[in-house]
Amino acid sequence: MKMQRVLLGVCGGIAAYKTAQLTSRLVQAGYEVQVMLSDSARQFIGEATFAALSGRRVVVDMFDPQFPLGPHIELARSNDILCIAPATANFIAKAALGLADDLLSTTYLCFKGPVLIAPAMNVEMWSHPAVQLNVQKLREHAVSIVEPGEGWLSCRVIGKGRMAEAEAIFEAIASL
Repeated sequence: MKMQRVLLGVCGGIAAYKTAQLTSRLVQAGYEVQVMLSDSARQFIGEATFAALSGRRVVVDMFDPQFPLGPHIELARSNDILCIAPATANFIAKAALGLADDLLSTTYLCFKGPVLIAPAMNVEMWSHPAVQLNVQKLREHAVSIVEPGEGWLSCRVIGKGRMAEAEAIFEAIASL
């Protein structure tokens, strides 16, 4: 069986630490993992963490000269599955509207394989009608969604918005 290549996009949010766990779990299961970090993700977790866990250089620059055609094109063409975790309200809105102004959103629009997102955000944001409409649009575009859970959020409230645990996201990727 061919090794599956997972392109893992990390948006800015405190839940990015769970994505480090997901990266480790995928690599241990035999997946090749290529990580892309948004600019805001780099405020929460460092490139060195993902480079060590994936064994690969982390892509952060939309104009990275290592990719003559552009990382959004080359990464989209060379990977089997795209997973965005955590997926912020900002990323979800861009994806739903087809906006492309950064590495993750341009790569999403170029990607032709299965796409999975794991939303994570404040409870008020998650329940906002605009976010729910955007999530519904992504479902209509055949994007798989690992629903956020309920519990203690970093904003000091209990509610829905916690990114799913790494194992649940791993299982969703494996099922693709």
